[in-house]
Amino acid sequence: MKRRHLLSAATALGTAPLAWAQAAYPNKPLRLLVPFPAGGATDILARTVSQKLGERLGTTVVVENRPGAGGTIGSDLVAKAAPDGYTLLLATSSTHAIGPALNPRLPYDPVHDFSPIAQVGLAPSIMLVPNSSPAHTVQEWIQHARRNPGRLNYASSGNGTIVQLTAELFKAQAGLFVVHIPYKGTALAIPDLVSGKLDVLFDSLPTGLPHVRDGRLRALGVTTLKRSPLVPELPPIADVLPGFESTTWFGLYGPKGLPADLQTRLNTATQQALADPEVRDKLARLGIEGVTGSPAQFAALVAADAAKWKKIIVERKITGD
Repeated sequence: MKRRHLLSAATALGTAPLAWAQAAYPNKPLRLLVPFPAGGATDILARTVSQKLGERLGTTVVVENRPGAGGTIGSDLVAKAAPDGYTLLLATSSTHAIGPALNPRLPYDPVHDFSPIAQVGLAPSIMLVPNSSPAHTVQEWIQHARRNPGRLNYASSGNGTIVQLTAELFKAQAGLFVVHIPYKGTALAIPDLVSGKLDVLFDSLPTGLPHVRDGRLRALGVTTLKRSPLVPELPPIADVLPGFESTTWFGLYGPKGLPADLQTRLNTATQQALADPEVRDKLARLGIEGVTGSPAQFAALVAADAAKWKKIIVERKITGD
């Protein structure tokens, strides 16, 4: 009897430190790595969400920029970090859905080397045409392109970018022959689109919409499946091409092996942070819709997105060069 009591006491003492450590999480600041330069949309999003996330967790969330190699350097650092919940990654479509298809020799596995925590948001694109275009709707532009195979062009922000992939997805679903003209960023393409040298551009909402609002360009549709609350006046391209969707998603990851209880804790705190009106307002001004869900829902989103872009990349022989 005495021995059983001693064993019970020993067991309780042995598990107490572990239970205390889990209950005490977090007991120091968290690092949120952004694999892109400071000042961009991903960085601003991270700094917007990190403050409220820290408040919900009762600690500080420090944002660190680790840019390079299209997001690979920062992502790899998190993949190789300890799965203790103190090192997180703000990933995007390019790091975990597009990049792996363009570069199969990444130093990490985008699925097996990370623990999904939560989607944070999505940014739609809009279909832009010059004011001189004869098309005023998506359907009219498709008909215009079909009447002029190989005579129309589209601009992108470079080979292998979401801008090119969106246009190629559009071409594939509509059955069009439209010539690709890559630029080093969509900002450089805008003057040629305004002048009519270019025929169409699928630009991100925050960079493209101001040119529509000031009357320099015409927007025909948005790339979300349904009308976006960010631009409710624009019809979805999916109304004409069923199932058409192209958005840049943002999401939180931890290293592989992150304990389930920490995943849940971080997911709950993220959802609470995104529910904050101040956060949602700041994200909307960035052209990002705050969207979240469970870790499983986030993983399913990434898997579907990766499969879609890999199919387009392979079929269209797209490279990042």
